[in-house]
Amino acid sequence: MLRSTKSLGTFLKSRRLKIDPLRLGIKSSGARRTTGLRREEVAERAGISTEWYVKLEQGKALCPSNETLVALGTALLLDDTEREHMLRLASPAAGPEFMTESLPVTLSRMIAQLEQPAYVTGERWDILAWNRAADNIFKFSALPEEDKNILLYMLTDQAKTVFGLDWLKQTKRIVSLFRPVYDRRAGDAAFESLKERLYRDCPNFPEWWTAYEINVLGTGIKTLYFDNGHATSFDHASFSLADMPSLRLALYTPRQES
Repeated sequence: MLRSTKSLGTFLKSRRLKIDPLRLGIKSSGARRTTGLRREEVAERAGISTEWYVKLEQGKALCPSNETLVALGTALLLDDTEREHMLRLASPAAGPEFMTESLPVTLSRMIAQLEQPAYVTGERWDILAWNRAADNIFKFSALPEEDKNILLYMLTDQAKTVFGLDWLKQTKRIVSLFRPVYDRRAGDAAFESLKERLYRDCPNFPEWWTAYEINVLGTGIKTLYFDNGHATSFDHASFSLADMPSLRLALYTPRQES
């Protein structure tokens, strides 16, 4: 599967529209039809022609040089995460169509023996394995096979019960974590079908998707609620596996009372 440059153009446009011209000291010479910078303003800041930049946004241009990408990153005020995402989108990539990953037996055994809640997701955020402690909280085993996906899980009423008042924050974050993965797989049938289902079944998803927030894996604190209503705070961390980077291990460790 060859990735289209359309994903890069969509990303550039999303960042252009997020910038307040006044922040850059740009005074408008007339009424603006949309928020953000105009295409010609981005082109001028990056030192490229407006025609070339328009083609980039439309996905009609060949991948730009690294020098141009650096200039665009500066022009669009990208942070480190956004710059890395832009560079990945601009890199030619060819590969096979997505297939659900198979978990190594040794990893499955390790997860099963952990006392703290743990689960593994794949590139498409499908839930591939979990232990008993995780199932006591998230009830993954009760999900239909086609629903064993973290995005689908988080955007359901069941997740609202588990995450309580923190559900909105956590769900928006999971969408922002999925967005850069989707962009690198745009056009793949498995990813497109997942996005279509999220649009259809999850009322909040279209708004969050249009906002085009992107994020990276990290650590934090999450408060989860059990069936009996008891709340427990966990230190949470997610890791990409060194030998299979498409797999992510999520660990929850109960916080010790001070």
